[in-house]
Amino acid sequence: MLKADCNNMKNIIITGGAGFIGSHVVREFVKNNPEYNIINLDALTYAGNLENLKDIENEPNYFFEKADITKPEELRKVFEKHHPDAVIHLAAESHVDRSITDPNAFINTNVFGTANLLNLCKEFWTLNPEHTHGNFPEGKRENLFYHVSTDEVYGALGETGFFTEETSYDPKSPYSASKAASDHLVRSYGNTYGLPFVISNCSNNYGPNHFPEKLIPLCIHNIINEKPLPIYGDGKYTRDWLYVVDHAKAIHQIFHEAKTGETYNIGGWNEWQNIDLIKELIKQMDAKLGKPAGYSEKLITFVKDRPGHDKRYAIDATKLNKDLGWKPSVTFEEGLAKTIDWFLENEEWLNNVTSGDYQKYYASQYSK
Repeated sequence: MLKADCNNMKNIIITGGAGFIGSHVVREFVKNNPEYNIINLDALTYAGNLENLKDIENEPNYFFEKADITKPEELRKVFEKHHPDAVIHLAAESHVDRSITDPNAFINTNVFGTANLLNLCKEFWTLNPEHTHGNFPEGKRENLFYHVSTDEVYGALGETGFFTEETSYDPKSPYSASKAASDHLVRSYGNTYGLPFVISNCSNNYGPNHFPEKLIPLCIHNIINEKPLPIYGDGKYTRDWLYVVDHAKAIHQIFHEAKTGETYNIGGWNEWQNIDLIKELIKQMDAKLGKPAGYSEKLITFVKDRPGHDKRYAIDATKLNKDLGWKPSVTFEEGLAKTIDWFLENEEWLNNVTSGDYQKYYASQYSK
């Protein structure tokens, strides 16, 4: 098993920490590492929601900084205040549909935002340019830039095969192209300046706190309200699904144990066609809501396909399992049941998010 001792790092910035995946990563670090100061850096755009972190916001090792990664002067203030030893970078525009209508927002955040962070790390950290990719020293790390990315950088698969860490990049949407560009930037700073980094590429996440523009929370919300369940094309699009808590645990483990310069794929070994996923969701929700079996199937509505829609993604997480022993803790059916329960128990959260009221929470918590 690979081990990299990270004990020298104390101040860790997590960008995008108020978002869906980011909030689970922040919680994982705050709860498991009281010896670290965890700085949640988030611009609180539409998908950032501090209500996601209500349970840990008063922990002594948790700090929040409102800053936009596309604005270097805002980032610099946070770096000067906290002098981070490590950055875990999740802040990103991430919804493919939005990238088709507004590609520049994705290029600005995902490419230029990542470059701004890398430049500040290069300035604030003492780097050894001899530590190029493949030549990073073993043992204790003083610094680390952990870039959290997506399997969409690999493009689309046919009906068979899996993405591995060796798969060539072939992004198909403005979103995946912007993430591929940021992956390349991170590796180039490792190669050129000796910036210590790791990268992970994950499959589709689902779970508590998921912003309801995405398929699973959208359909949970619409089943509750008996609204149409929009399914692209023929519903045969296939995705690998990763429970977000398992993803956060994988990130925590990679941060502490992966060798510098490594890349890991994180997947759930859960391949589902969209139509089958929705039918499983309907089956579980109708049972939980006390409706007859199949009651909500009438809500399924096939809609016009989106441009550049990749037919199938599937990730091979064997390397992560073999090197670090990580594996998902739940099957998709189990994770889906936990997710549905969370949304049914947190309808106020869902209503706040769908109405935009969640943005008032920041105003009430952090108003000057």
